[in-house]
Amino acid sequence: MSGNNIKNKAIAGAAWKFGERTLAQAIGFVVSIILARKLLPEEYGLIALVFVFTTICDKMLVAGFPTSLIQKKNADDKDFSTVLYFSFAAALILYIILFFCAPFIANFYSKFDNKQLIAVIRILGLSLFLVAFNSVQHAYVSKYMLFKRYFWSTLGGTSVSGLVGITMAYNGWGVWALVAQNMTMAFVDGLILFITVRWRPKLLFSLERLKGLFKYGWKIFTASIIKTIYNDLRGLVIGKIYTPADLAFYNRGQTLPQLVDTNIAGTIDSVLFPAYSSLQENKTAMLAAMRRAVKTSCFILMPALALLAAVSSPLVELLLTHKWQPCVPYMQILSFSFMFAPVELENLQSIKAIGRSDIVLKLEIAKRGIGLLLLIIAVFISMKAIAYSMLIGNIIAAVLNAVPNQKLNGYSIRNQFMDILPSLLMSMSIFVCSLLIVNCLQETNEWVQLIAGSMSGIILYVGASVMFKVESFYYLLNIVKRKH
Repeated sequence: MSGNNIKNKAIAGAAWKFGERTLAQAIGFVVSIILARKLLPEEYGLIALVFVFTTICDKMLVAGFPTSLIQKKNADDKDFSTVLYFSFAAALILYIILFFCAPFIANFYSKFDNKQLIAVIRILGLSLFLVAFNSVQHAYVSKYMLFKRYFWSTLGGTSVSGLVGITMAYNGWGVWALVAQNMTMAFVDGLILFITVRWRPKLLFSLERLKGLFKYGWKIFTASIIKTIYNDLRGLVIGKIYTPADLAFYNRGQTLPQLVDTNIAGTIDSVLFPAYSSLQENKTAMLAAMRRAVKTSCFILMPALALLAAVSSPLVELLLTHKWQPCVPYMQILSFSFMFAPVELENLQSIKAIGRSDIVLKLEIAKRGIGLLLLIIAVFISMKAIAYSMLIGNIIAAVLNAVPNQKLNGYSIRNQFMDILPSLLMSMSIFVCSLLIVNCLQETNEWVQLIAGSMSGIILYVGASVMFKVESFYYLLNIVKRKH
């Protein structure tokens, strides 16, 4: 596949992926707002705790082998079918472990409703079988860059599951509305992909192929599990030491920044791994693709998160009501922690694409070891300190991920810093400006604060981009012009 063809497919894939994430997340966001206004923080706290355990199990299914399928140049039906059957077996084992460990988890987290926690773990754990099937379909779609399929599956899953969740919440089902929403989303997503994607599992299984995929995938798998456990460890710690409501506020404070990160950095990241894999033997093209991805994603992501942090108080008041105001400080801190996601992700994806899963594993151990030390210190200080430990840990992770690419792809730390510096400086400027405007208008209506703060930030960012002739701004402008 030629460099231009890959570039065109990557841009088209990014457009579809961004459209899918934006529309689906917009629907999901509206649904979550409706549910948050209807349900209690304690109910969100319980489901947030359960998601910690199910997310770890999910990662055990989607990390490693599906990634190996994307990275392997000549993966065929035997490879895909082998991974599918292995994933189903793994899902069964994980579900059995979850089922029998549920009472012990409930006893450990004694501040939660014991019987309800056990039941939610056992019911939500059934989604592992859906995840096992969907992960192979997602690998097929990603490998062949058929991101249009994602659009319809995610849109359908989000819409149907949202209706189910809202209906159940308004009929008094409480936490079970969130359980049903999650289960329905996975089912509908998989069903639509099954209908729209040509690949079908065959009665084929090869232990030799599995071993070959395992050789590359086990390091990615281990690195992903380490990262997932590290990310979810805060939820486990908060759930044990603090209250269910505290966990809900922290989780809700993380949701919006993570939503922005998923839509922007996550979109570019999901498209670029298969693109990088296609360019793994062309270092010049790989370097150019990396620099473009880092600059473009930072130019979009950083100001969006800075603006979110600045207007978080009136935004929470309007969308979630006053009962969720305690989540604002966490939203502000965590908005800054996600700013450096593009640097961490793009460096990591390029290392994975050239087959150096050994470096990925070493980096993950180093990053999460440092992050764990920061978390241990923060736990004994306060909830805010826990959030700050994530911010510091993410900055360190971005720097560590950049180090190997100085040698592997010729992308030095200095060049990476210079590539993101314009976006970072302008984003800090709009944060200060927008926050000052919001604070000056505190005696006014929340709508006035939100609109004035947001518009001032947007105008300042665009104006600065034009004034200083920021290259990423004109690059995106040219793409938009070409599309029209």
